Amino acid sequence: MRHEIVEIAPPGPPGDPRKHWPQHMREEFERNQFSGVVGNVLVSETEAVRVWHLSMPPGGWLSFHRHVLDYFWTTPTAGVARGYYEDGRIVDVHHYPGETRHFHHGLNEHFVHAIENVGDTELVFITVEFLQGANPPIPLPEAVRLDTGAGPQGAEAQMEMK
Repeated sequence: MRHEIVEIAPPGPPGDPRKHWPQHMREEFERNQFSGVVGNVLVSETEAVRVWHLSMPPGGWLSFHRHVLDYFWTTPTAGVARGYYEDGRIVDVHHYPGETRHFHHGLNEHFVHAIENVGDTELVFITVEFLQGANPPIPLPEAVRLDTGAGPQGAEAQMEMK
């Protein structure tokens, strides 16, 4: 098993790195480049970490988002993810079950990309972001948080009742 990266398009010119992208993709980048939504659902958050799940069927899409925190992801599935990067690169990444990657961001460093499932299998990723790093976390909309159905008492109160 190996992590393989196939370049589809190189970085674009410095003045307009995404010039070769279709207009709708460039517009989506502009709308979402500061989003901190790095998965489908935020399943857990403490003072130390955010834990995300990402599930993408074939043809699925996770819009542009910005990483500013140290984080890692792991995947239990094999598949092919096409990445669209801030510098204009487009690459296909071949993933294998159990693959795990770690990333570090120093003060004022970031990474912006979007992901498309171009394979024929569902892609699943679990991402853990570390909140106590060099950069403050990006605020998130409530809609991305897991709805536990716990009502006003919360999930912890429900667990105590069982």
